[in-house]
Amino acid sequence: MRSPKTAFAAEAKAKGVKPKALAALAGTSYSTGTIQADRGQKNFKLSLGAFMQKRGAAAIIARAKSLKKTNGPLFASLEKRYGVPPGPLLAIWGMETGFGSYLGDQNTLSAVATLAYDCRRSAFFTEQLYAALKLVDRGVLTAASKGAMHGEVGQTQFLPKNILLYGADGDGKGGVNLNTMADALASTAKFLAAHGFVAGEGYQPGQASFTAIQGWNAATVYQKAIAIMAKKIDGL
Repeated sequence: MRSPKTAFAAEAKAKGVKPKALAALAGTSYSTGTIQADRGQKNFKLSLGAFMQKRGAAAIIARAKSLKKTNGPLFASLEKRYGVPPGPLLAIWGMETGFGSYLGDQNTLSAVATLAYDCRRSAFFTEQLYAALKLVDRGVLTAASKGAMHGEVGQTQFLPKNILLYGADGDGKGGVNLNTMADALASTAKFLAAHGFVAGEGYQPGQASFTAIQGWNAATVYQKAIAIMAKKIDGL
């Protein structure tokens, strides 16, 4: 009897996944750390105030205001291109990786393959695994790529399918590398625009562009925290 990984590899090959990606898949292993992280997301059950304190919201806002000044041309170009102001981008960037200070050390393919095998959200992460294999074939990811515990990668933590859909070149160098600031922020702005961010409209709860923040993360406490921090960063 074939193992689940062997069976999936055969299915992937039949669907056109190329040898490089199949070899990367063969090197994956079950991640107990990923399963533990998936079962233990207790932060999202905190009150809004406790969540913001635990995540260091005040420090994120202060650092974001400084980065907004030093990277003014980049944020201006992203707002012109996607209609998203600096605040939400900086709040997400700070919340996700501390402005790129920690991108995670979990093998990306193993994390996604583990969650595809797990029964809790198998269909969702099977899509992510196919996307990750496409990214390996394209050279965007490798068998050694690392990121967060659920397979998110880059400075704003994109799942593989979202890289395929919303990955954007923010520095004009060609290609998409979400480990770089410009590409990560451009991709985040593209994601928010695609999820309903309306240029010039408010992004607080009940306002038009809040829908885009809801699209980024399903946790209500996270959504509200991003909106609050972004408003302070933008000086509104």
